[in-house]
Amino acid sequence: MNRKRIINIIPYLLAMLVFMSLLNFSNTSNSTRFAANTFMNQAENMEFKDVNISIGSVKLDVSGIYVENGQEIMFSTSIPATQANQDWLMEVLDEGNNSVVVSDPNQSNYWMEVLVSTLPLLLLAGATIFLFTKMNSGGNKQAFEFTKSRHRIESDIKVRFKDVAGCEEEKEEVKEIIDYLKNPKKFADMGARIPKGMLMVGPPGTGKTLLAKAVAGEADVPFFSISGSDFVEMFVGTGASRVRDMFKSAKKAAPCIVFIDEIDAVGRQRGAGMGGGNDEREQTLNQLLVEMDGMGENNGIVIIAATNRPDVLDPALLRSGRFDRQITVSLPDKKGRTEILEVHARNKHLASDVNLENLARRCPGFSGADLENVLNEAAILAVRADRKVIEMKDLDEAIDRVMMGPAKKSKKYSDSEKRLVAYHETGHAIIGLKLENANIVQKVTIIPRGTAGGYNLMLPKEEKIFPTKADFMAQITGYLGGRVCEEVVFNEISAGASNDIQEATKIAKAMVRSYGMSKLGPIQYADDSGNVFLGRDYSSNGANYSSEIAFEIDKEVRRIINECYENCKKIIIENRDLIDLIANTLYEEETLTYEQIQNLVKYGSVNAVDQKKMEEVPAAEVGQHEEVVDDLSHVPNAGTIETAEEGMVTTPTDEIEGPVVVKDGEDKDPVEEK
Repeated sequence: MNRKRIINIIPYLLAMLVFMSLLNFSNTSNSTRFAANTFMNQAENMEFKDVNISIGSVKLDVSGIYVENGQEIMFSTSIPATQANQDWLMEVLDEGNNSVVVSDPNQSNYWMEVLVSTLPLLLLAGATIFLFTKMNSGGNKQAFEFTKSRHRIESDIKVRFKDVAGCEEEKEEVKEIIDYLKNPKKFADMGARIPKGMLMVGPPGTGKTLLAKAVAGEADVPFFSISGSDFVEMFVGTGASRVRDMFKSAKKAAPCIVFIDEIDAVGRQRGAGMGGGNDEREQTLNQLLVEMDGMGENNGIVIIAATNRPDVLDPALLRSGRFDRQITVSLPDKKGRTEILEVHARNKHLASDVNLENLARRCPGFSGADLENVLNEAAILAVRADRKVIEMKDLDEAIDRVMMGPAKKSKKYSDSEKRLVAYHETGHAIIGLKLENANIVQKVTIIPRGTAGGYNLMLPKEEKIFPTKADFMAQITGYLGGRVCEEVVFNEISAGASNDIQEATKIAKAMVRSYGMSKLGPIQYADDSGNVFLGRDYSSNGANYSSEIAFEIDKEVRRIINECYENCKKIIIENRDLIDLIANTLYEEETLTYEQIQNLVKYGSVNAVDQKKMEEVPAAEVGQHEEVVDDLSHVPNAGTIETAEEGMVTTPTDEIEGPVVVKDGEDKDPVEEK
């Protein structure tokens, strides 16, 4: 640091010396130089003050100060070194009160005089050369650095597999990479080739980057990390140059891991989309393809990439030899969520009654990032309340905050709107209670939260990899419960069910077009073409069926919706007394939990009954009740909720690529506020 500081001070020192030299030079340039004849003719009439005479063998050097019109002027001259001239000079200068100094020229340093006379020019030339060199080197450095890779190198990774929870299968897939980086000879002796590249695919926040860091930490090798967008610039060829520079650095540090995050920014399909692609991005991708599996070998370099959109990647990037293995890092199940919560709770002060397993059961569909955010929000709420530990009520509120946003307790309904919302949410709840295969209500509230007027958290009884037709029909019936309850109770419908209708229609269309669950038979009519701006063909005409088939699809969708609507209406009418009980209680309490709803169904009160009444409950019924509670696990995608408009909760609106996947989760249909 001191050396750099000295180098930075050098230009200022040079500038100061040049200034002083120029000042001295300017003072010297103001002196008058007399010719020998002129000086000898005017010397007798001049008034001298200070004179310096240097007697040489050839000439006499005379310099000093003379006074003219009251002004002192410096002068200098040289006259022939004869005895007559020397006597004359001494005679003229001895007149007056002037001071005369005679010096021996042999005692003066010739080289010092030369240096003093040429010092200003030398300093000026040196400063000029230094400044031009500095400017040229800085410009060249910037030009070279512009094409250098912007990767970051970490050589001492602290992350280990113990810090990555909820993805045990994914860890098994990458353990071979660790063994190869530690002992490549073992694989070479067997004739095995380790995968050159691994592509991690999964929703955001599932831990793809963390898992890649854990691989580097376990293998104890350098970790090169870069984003796909860091390659692409507006100048053509810059990205390709950065790719070459990154792999050049990686070869020097091999064995190592190169991690490319969001590779879809540079690896999208070439020649697709409006305009036929992008030259800079495609050249960067071509260079990346060559470096991964081209003419040269990159021994000891393992490439790990992550993306949320594998469907838009170029096929050449996904072929064997480049990305040999794709690892899907999916959302964690209940066991995985519990392990993730335990990892993030290491530095949290939790109350003794906090059960992370029960908390994980209430967070279906949450990613690892969401779960970390839940604990962080709970810690903030505990600090806000000036508590020393995080209590369960803090975690409950944190879950609601992550899903829906903060509660707006100051935002009040009118009595009529509040009662309408209560019956709307009760309509969803009663379907979950009375319909087989329907989702079970875990929590229902009419307190405005975020931009929503309330919400209904409903979870399936058990996780299913392959939902059946009955499951889809029950989900559609559950979505229609709020609208039907409004119609039966108030003989009126509101706009609060708009998102219910949207979700129910989406499921019905998926049943007809994708899953073959209609009279049209096992034929897929879904449009699987992607968005042209995401790397798909612009010339695709969308629908791959005739207008007659489109009419039949519409008829089947309408038939499914109407069938579910009639079934929902039947359940609502048959359980009108229970609906009134739950709705009136919800109107008063504003929030009901699963246990309170069960108490209302069995005992007509939100409070738990005494032990004597509990013993009167049939054992089969109690066992069934406990089984339902125990089976509330492994529920995917129930925590993703977005709000669309004031007083109304909606589900995510992203278009689903390929067959529509129905997401189980909470009810998202409060009544629209006025």
